[in-house]
Amino acid sequence: MTEEILHLMARAEQLMARIESALPQPLRAPDWAQAVAWRYRKRASGHGVLEPVRHVGHIALGDLKEIDAQKDKIERNTRQFVEGRPANNVLLTGARGTGKSSLIKACLNAYAPQGLRLIEVDKADLTDLPDIVEVVAGLPQKFIVYCDDLSFDEGEPGYKALKSILDGSVAANTPNVLVYATSNRRHLLPEYMKDNLSYTHTDDGEVHPGEVIEEKISLSERFGLWVSFYPFSQDEYLAIVAQWLGALGAAQGQIDAARPEALVWALERGSRSGRVAYQFARDFMGRGEAAA
Repeated sequence: MTEEILHLMARAEQLMARIESALPQPLRAPDWAQAVAWRYRKRASGHGVLEPVRHVGHIALGDLKEIDAQKDKIERNTRQFVEGRPANNVLLTGARGTGKSSLIKACLNAYAPQGLRLIEVDKADLTDLPDIVEVVAGLPQKFIVYCDDLSFDEGEPGYKALKSILDGSVAANTPNVLVYATSNRRHLLPEYMKDNLSYTHTDDGEVHPGEVIEEKISLSERFGLWVSFYPFSQDEYLAIVAQWLGALGAAQGQIDAARPEALVWALERGSRSGRVAYQFARDFMGRGEAAA
């Protein structure tokens, strides 16, 4: 009889363990010494985990050309943050491939020795931001919560969660956490012609935006620092091509000879961006090594 009871108790404990493993678990702090960059991921069970990014792109601030004004603003804000001085959440918007994401990675590489850390969060997981902030609050390191290529459609839950974290929650802002986001949309939401119908006009001709417009700009306004990026001119594009070719080991003669091909490459891609310049440089140097 005793053996049967012990067997039933063991079965019950196994069942309880399986049920507990299927239930959502609170986010646990990882070993922060493992990496300087982390990626927040949701498991199939619904558990959130912080996974270390073992290999962060080795890009330095000096590698980024033709975006000096934007680089100065982001680097200054990041330095203030790391040094414990007041700093702002940052929204980087503008043309694709112009260095928005690369600039954030370069700042991480520059200030990681001083305690800067980065946590990348996908748009779909923004509803878990309060849990992430709770885990890092009070730690000596400074954390950038990084959202790449951020934009929302109407009614997405992450929109409200991000608004609350930026400026709108009852809780005070966490001093060791900032949000850096990149987007191709300045106000992060789609804008339609019909939205203009919500504008009202006073008798003296003054124009007032309606509730639809106010709601759409309310999130972007909560980023204290806006940094805009613009398409590169032909000369700027060629300068970036030369920089990447030099970084990949090309001699000056090769760089000069590559200019016509670089222009054709950009024409075929329909873009003169830093990303296109980097892709051309890799292709050009790869073909050269194969021929050798």
